[in-house]
Amino acid sequence: MKNLVIIGAGMAAGRLVEHVADAGGWSITLFNAEPRGTYNRIMLSPVLSGEKTYEEIVTHDAGFYEAKGVTCRFGERVLRIDREMKVVEGENGHVPYDKLVIATGSTPFIIPLPGHDLDGVIAYRDLEDTQRMMALGEGKKAVVIGGGLLGLEAAAGMHARGVDVTVVHLMGHLMERQLDEAAGYLLRKDLVGRGIKVLVSTNSREILGEDGRVTALRLEDGRELPCDLLVMAVGIRPATALAAEAGLATGRGIHVDDQMVSSDPDILAIGECIEHDGQIFGLVAPLYDQAKVAAATLAGAEAAFANRETSTKLKVTGCDLFSAGDFAEGDDREDIVFRDPARGVYKRLVLQDNRVIGAVMYGDTVDGAWFHGLIKDRTDVSGMRDTLIFGPSFQGGAALDPMAAVAALPADAEICGCNGVCKGRIVEAIEGGAGSLDAVRATTKASGSCGTCTGLVEQLLAVTLGDAFERPTAQPVCGCTELTHEDVRRLIKAQELKSQQAVWQELGWSTVNGCHVCRPAVNFYLLADWPVDYQDDPQSRFVNERKHANIQKDGTFSVVPRMWGGITSATELRAIADAAEKYNVPTVKVTGGQRIDLLGVRGEDLPAIWADLNRAGLVSGHAYAKGLRTVKTCVGTDHCRFGTQDSTGLGIKLEKALWGSWTPHKVKLAVSGCPRNCAEATCKDVGVVCVDSGFEVGVGGAAGMDVKETEPLVKVATEEEALAWTIAFVQLYRENAKYLDRPYKWIAKVGLDWVRETLSVPEERARLIAAFELSQSIYQKDPWAERARDEEARKFAPIADLTLEAAE
Repeated sequence: MKNLVIIGAGMAAGRLVEHVADAGGWSITLFNAEPRGTYNRIMLSPVLSGEKTYEEIVTHDAGFYEAKGVTCRFGERVLRIDREMKVVEGENGHVPYDKLVIATGSTPFIIPLPGHDLDGVIAYRDLEDTQRMMALGEGKKAVVIGGGLLGLEAAAGMHARGVDVTVVHLMGHLMERQLDEAAGYLLRKDLVGRGIKVLVSTNSREILGEDGRVTALRLEDGRELPCDLLVMAVGIRPATALAAEAGLATGRGIHVDDQMVSSDPDILAIGECIEHDGQIFGLVAPLYDQAKVAAATLAGAEAAFANRETSTKLKVTGCDLFSAGDFAEGDDREDIVFRDPARGVYKRLVLQDNRVIGAVMYGDTVDGAWFHGLIKDRTDVSGMRDTLIFGPSFQGGAALDPMAAVAALPADAEICGCNGVCKGRIVEAIEGGAGSLDAVRATTKASGSCGTCTGLVEQLLAVTLGDAFERPTAQPVCGCTELTHEDVRRLIKAQELKSQQAVWQELGWSTVNGCHVCRPAVNFYLLADWPVDYQDDPQSRFVNERKHANIQKDGTFSVVPRMWGGITSATELRAIADAAEKYNVPTVKVTGGQRIDLLGVRGEDLPAIWADLNRAGLVSGHAYAKGLRTVKTCVGTDHCRFGTQDSTGLGIKLEKALWGSWTPHKVKLAVSGCPRNCAEATCKDVGVVCVDSGFEVGVGGAAGMDVKETEPLVKVATEEEALAWTIAFVQLYRENAKYLDRPYKWIAKVGLDWVRETLSVPEERARLIAAFELSQSIYQKDPWAERARDEEARKFAPIADLTLEAAE
């Protein structure tokens, strides 16, 4: 009888033993570094959470090995493979082989952070790791680095045992290898709802310890997360060291051919340790296929391994997820998306040439196998496009309810912020006989002030009265939704939606990631309403804002440095002149906003010209932005004999306070030193005219496609009051206006009386100023300086170390 030695007793090796033992003809010796045989590693998570015991997940017990005649060398490491002598050297002696199978699996990747070798820093790979987490105990704290499958399973399992768990994930959404952003958002929402803290887009800097034991994780931003145990679940690497030392061909894994034979004809390899056709493996299905092929090869039969399309029914505890195929976006692909926010259901199919090539689902995965079959068989779905997303059992074509987002709001959700009216009060009024918008307004005052909640009130009328309500036609944001801008703004606040994916999912968007129309609007609304929680998305901005310069008709760019209040210096002028010469700028023009415009800058020169201007103290003038553009001034009392106040000084203060603030549309200011109005303050979005008694602040002017004079907002005696009222007005505009409405258009909708009344309340004015200053503390940055630093940093950025994450 020939000798077969197998190194490793994981799931692939266990399946191989079954096939080979049943075929007969081999004397089998099985090595395993763990002090046990094969168990279902996939089920370690239920063991961790307490749903199962270790004994319940053992797949091959002592009785199995005894019955099959397998010699077990468990708890013994293999030190060396002698290919010339055809001997495996274990810690307790040598074993000869006729054929050898390497099934060493993979090793967890440990990020080499300072402190990674402290006691209490573990991976999540085997039973010992699981037992360390189980022993942590209720009331203890744990941090899990890694928001992939294993990390989330570790977090969910420890949380089920009463541990306070925080997940730290580098990428923007969880399980990015298996899920798209929308499904990743839903998963995070589900986990947070259960009490697991989740930090995404978060980098770790250092592991802290005391007396040789872990005490906390320090993040890149300086925050510290206390912990009694730190679990690293950031990926795995094929365990190739033993094979490489024996001289076998290796790359990312041990190289094998279609018969699972390595570069040595007497040595085979299977499982997570191999590389086949440039691929490495973490799913169990292909590992079992490899075991079957290896058994056939050992028996002298013909067999060939081919990596087949696999689906992933992900098993994050308590969450239903399904992923199959390729769900990346592409110009030659289209999406079919179904969302049911009330049930937390999301389904997305990716089609290419009328065939399903990818599917990802959350919350309802019952049709996953059917969609997987369509992907594998490359089925032409052109005949069932309209009903495809509803699965094989769809009959009759039931329509989606565009009111689902409003219907799902709880009764205590605030609809009218001005008057503090909740959904339940409005529904009660409707059911009591208020069958129209005017009747609801008269009964509850909802929509009776600023009017921005009108759309929501109308939708509540429609949901409550059904066909009995005739809703006025309202213009939706875009084709992705039935909701208006006003609806979206109110729902973002009422439901505390703090990411784009939250908006797409909770408000029932028909597309995966919005479109070029809605993305900039939603990006602004989130930024304005949640400056602390939301991070601005540059890809949701127009090209000028992404480039931080205005694109011209010939493809070049216009660069406009900021000149505070129109004031400059010889140093600044010299820097502008030097830049114009150095970068061959064809046109240098003085703008109507009292600045200098460098026209015709090539795209590739933008970072360099910004860096040069920045070194001279010049920052971006935001001439491209939906934000503050300029503050135009006259010389005021400094030089003019007619000046009544320091208009230049006030203009500079206003500009330094307001620059860098994102607004629904561009905003232009001016300060004139006397009623002669040389700075043209009476046709700006905000204009201040200085008079003997103080300052007259006007708002809502325009001098573009529409020409409109400002309307009086307030008269104040001091410069400080003028600053305060202006900042409060800008913040009120930011919080309430429709995206791309200039202030004069917004004022026309809500009424100047409401604006005056709101700002005349000292407490509300103070709240608006504080909210604006909070936003500025985060977003008032010079994009030119940041981009120049980024360009410099890229020159020295390390290449990322790619690892394979287990997805069993």
